[in-house]
Amino acid sequence: MVDPLKERLEKLRKIKDSAHRRADLYTDIAKMDDKHTARSLGALQKASAPGKKLQKIGFLMLWVPEPTGVTCAVGGPMIVAGRYLEKKYNSATIHDIGHQTKNTMSSLHDFKNSVM
Repeated sequence: MVDPLKERLEKLRKIKDSAHRRADLYTDIAKMDDKHTARSLGALQKASAPGKKLQKIGFLMLWVPEPTGVTCAVGGPMIVAGRYLEKKYNSATIHDIGHQTKNTMSSLHDFKNSVM
């Protein structure tokens, strides 16, 4: 019979090793002193979305009550420009790329199985 405490202890050791490896990796990345490298790594983790921001500002300007109607005239084009930027701007992150690669590999595997 397997001892549940030994199983739990082994699981905790694996978690500790994983956390230690991750901390070492983060420490090595933090040692990179180049600002451009740090900026690039940050962009890979979190991409900006200028189209969504522009749309939000446009909607806010559209709904602001103003007697002259200038904000309504500016808000509409901002929303349209935000939609255009959202379609044209690539805001993919590493997570998105990995997810898409996984989906592609799964599709290729399914195709291979259906052919054979």
